[in-house]
Amino acid sequence: MRRGGFGAAPHSSSTDGRPYHGNPCLTMHQPWASLLVHGIKRVEGRSWPSPITGCLWIHAASKVPDPDTIKAMEDFYREIYAADGITHINFPQHYPVSRLLGCVEVVGCLRSQELVCWEHVPQSVRLEGLTEFCWLCENPQKLVVPFEMRGYQGVYNLERRIYDGAVRGLTPVQGPLPVKFPLPDPRDRFSLRPGSLTFDASKSALQKSPTITAAIAGARAAATQFSKKDQNAAISSETRADSNSGNGNPSSVVQGTPAYLQNQNQPSTFRSTAAYSQNPDAEPRRSPRSLDYEASNRLVTVALRELKQLSASERGGQPVGRS
Repeated sequence: MRRGGFGAAPHSSSTDGRPYHGNPCLTMHQPWASLLVHGIKRVEGRSWPSPITGCLWIHAASKVPDPDTIKAMEDFYREIYAADGITHINFPQHYPVSRLLGCVEVVGCLRSQELVCWEHVPQSVRLEGLTEFCWLCENPQKLVVPFEMRGYQGVYNLERRIYDGAVRGLTPVQGPLPVKFPLPDPRDRFSLRPGSLTFDASKSALQKSPTITAAIAGARAAATQFSKKDQNAAISSETRADSNSGNGNPSSVVQGTPAYLQNQNQPSTFRSTAAYSQNPDAEPRRSPRSLDYEASNRLVTVALRELKQLSASERGGQPVGRS
């Protein structure tokens, strides 16, 4: 049987077909983590190909999402779903952090240029192909009660005690437009991998409206706040904490993976400590990291403003509102 059904977590395998003995989990920033588990986000973008096929547990990192980031991503999905005639999306009411949220089934992985030209999937899915490698996800399931836990870098093994409790609390999720990704070779469940599709880019190019273009710009701007520098600092901090406490990280499924993209796909499990002055009465100094974050927030604000203006113009002066 190719794919697991609802109500239970399907088994996982490495991409070479060997069974993976464990419960792979991925830590993601919010709001991207909840959007994936709720079936709104169907493509998880990375700078490296998926190391597994099958069940992937999703954990939300500890960083509380900025309201502008949430709005930028919700506007992005409103616009790309509208390309397929979907006008109403039930977005999550909350974006919890430091929680295990649920799982999805990774059925394959493609390069961005393959996905955006793939005419056998909805246009909204093709518009999600914004990163080098695209992990294709089906069958989202969420936990009725998200589990509090810490996360780690890369794809790692979910602790058995957490898995045993979580697997009994899953409930299926119906996204706005569920997708079953067709396999190039129906006899091979691992056939949907980078380089497996043939396409004519000149004939399959996506036509993007101004509002979709603006929404993509907003999504990209929202993603820039998670820089490689922040990720490296977080990893270094967590390594020191583990060394002091004597608790080691679970082994990663992916050893020596390339640096993560500067977007939602960087797992971060730390709250960065605020920079402070040696004088307790002085105003805290702003570090380069905080300045970069402020710059990214300004990009989000500008992109949202442009999207709102374009939407009002295209829709008879009616601004985009929350569904």
